[in-house]
Amino acid sequence: MPAPASASAAQSPVQVFDRRLLRHRRDRAAAGLADYDFLLTEVGERLADRLDDIRRRFPMALDLGCHHGALARCLNGRGGVERLIQTDLSPRMAAAAPSPALAADEEALPFAAGTFDAAFSLLSLHWVNDLPGTLLQLRHALKPDGLLLVAMLGGDTLHELRTALAEAEMDLEGGLSPRVSPFADVRDAGMLLQRAGFALPVVDRETLTVSYADAFRLMRDLRGMAAANAVAERRRGMTRRATLLAAATGYADRFADADGRIPATFEVLYLTAWAPHPEQPRPLRPGSAASRLADALGTEELSAGEKARPG
Repeated sequence: MPAPASASAAQSPVQVFDRRLLRHRRDRAAAGLADYDFLLTEVGERLADRLDDIRRRFPMALDLGCHHGALARCLNGRGGVERLIQTDLSPRMAAAAPSPALAADEEALPFAAGTFDAAFSLLSLHWVNDLPGTLLQLRHALKPDGLLLVAMLGGDTLHELRTALAEAEMDLEGGLSPRVSPFADVRDAGMLLQRAGFALPVVDRETLTVSYADAFRLMRDLRGMAAANAVAERRRGMTRRATLLAAATGYADRFADADGRIPATFEVLYLTAWAPHPEQPRPLRPGSAASRLADALGTEELSAGEKARPG
C-alpha cells in the first residue's frame, strides 16, 4: 500500500513505550485473549452505542489496534459500517481477528490519504509513543467529513495498583520503577485533536470499576490482555516476590471493601472528531451574535472586572 501520509509524523523523538515488547506480548496473548477480553468487550459495546447515535453510513472504516477483532464483533453490522479494515501491531492478533485484517504499526499507517469514511480505535492508542503524530496520520487517512471515534485509557487507570506497587518498592527496594504510563486527560486529548487538525472535537470520560478477590488476580488479567507495564525505562528483570506480596497486602489494606474484595479502576476517554469539510458547522465570530446572552437569561450584564452587587 502507499506510504503513510506523513513519514515524519511517525517518528517520535521520545520513546516512552517499548513497542517491540508490546508487540511480543500481544503475539503471546493472542491465542488466549478471549479469556481476558471483558474490558475490550465492555468498552467496545459502549463505543458501538455511540456510533448508533450518528445517522451516517460508513462504506469503508478502519479499526486501528483491533486486538482479536473485539470491536468488529461488537459492531456486527451496526452503526452504518459496511466494510471494516482491521489492523494490529501484533501479526498474531491480526490473524485472530475476522477478515479483513493486517499487521500494521499505529505509528506508521500504511494508508493513502482519503481512504476511509471513519476510523475507530478501541483501547490501543494509549500505547503509542507519538499520539499527536498518529492522530495526524488518521486525519490524512480520512475522507473530508470522515469520523474519528476512539476509546483510550486515561490517567486515573489502575491508580490503586500503581499506588500499592510504588509504596512496596519504596519500602523494600528503596526506589521506584517507572510504572505510570503518560495517559492523556480530557483536556489534553481535546487539545491533541485540535493540534492534529480535526474539526468539532468532543472528549468525555467514563470510569469502570472491576472487583477482584486479590491483586494477583488483577495482575493475571493484565498479563492475559497484554496490558502489563511496557514503559521503556522500566526496571529490567522480575519484580521481587517480597515486593509483590507487600504490594498485594497494601492494596487490600488501603482499598478493599467490607467483603475483602479490591477495586481496579479503568478510566476510559472517548474522543470524537471529524476530518475538516467546508460544509461543517463553524462557531460564530466573537461579537457577531444578534442578541445578548444577558437578555436571554433575564439578568444584568457586567463588564469585565465588575463585581455583582448584593441584592
